[in-house]
Amino acid sequence: MKRLKFLLVAALGGFLFAQCGHGSVEAPLKGISSSQVDSVSYAVGVSIGSMIKQNNLGEINIDKFAEGVKHTLSKGADMNEQRSVGMIINNYLEKKMALLGETKKAEQTAFMAENKNNEGVVETESGLQYQIVNPGSEIKAVAVDTVEVNYKGTLLDGTVFDSSYDRGESIKFPLNAVIAGWGEGIQLIGEGGKINLWIPYELAYGERAAGADIPAYSTLYFEVELLKVYKYQDKKAKKSK
Repeated sequence: MKRLKFLLVAALGGFLFAQCGHGSVEAPLKGISSSQVDSVSYAVGVSIGSMIKQNNLGEINIDKFAEGVKHTLSKGADMNEQRSVGMIINNYLEKKMALLGETKKAEQTAFMAENKNNEGVVETESGLQYQIVNPGSEIKAVAVDTVEVNYKGTLLDGTVFDSSYDRGESIKFPLNAVIAGWGEGIQLIGEGGKINLWIPYELAYGERAAGADIPAYSTLYFEVELLKVYKYQDKKAKKSK
């Protein structure tokens, strides 16, 4: 909803510039040239266009958009009309996200059904799929332990969204503080081991996006090296001794 409100506010503010080439809403202040007005009008158009794309309205009908701009400039929009406009956009986005979700889920189901037949790929009861490249040592982590790893994460289309290799440094974190697919998968190898993980969206970020790089309903692929296991130490138990 915050993104939606931001889009509406920005779009309504941008309406004031949208008539560039068809006469300005008001005369420019003294000292502002027509070329400067043209430049800022174009810049506002680019800004609004970017926000439209970011809010999943990339298929917007430009002619109808311009019609709405002209209507608002000539007649204004009272609070009732603004509420109606907000409901129209919100309902459309909800329907679109639901349809995209169903499409993504169907694609994931098809991919995972095929992937589990590849050599060395195993599917667990939770739906996680993994392939052990190197089993590592007998030292394995459990959910309460901390691990140090190197990894690369990609979407199913190969887009890399995160990589400790690219950053040039490993990362350390408690195993119970990461997505469920990671927590389950890392426990399958020991120190020095390497594993490939295909994590369905239910074991990743679910029905929501994670930042700008991971869309909602995303199945994630990780290549992970387990460098070190730091066994959990109960500080309270140590103090009692």
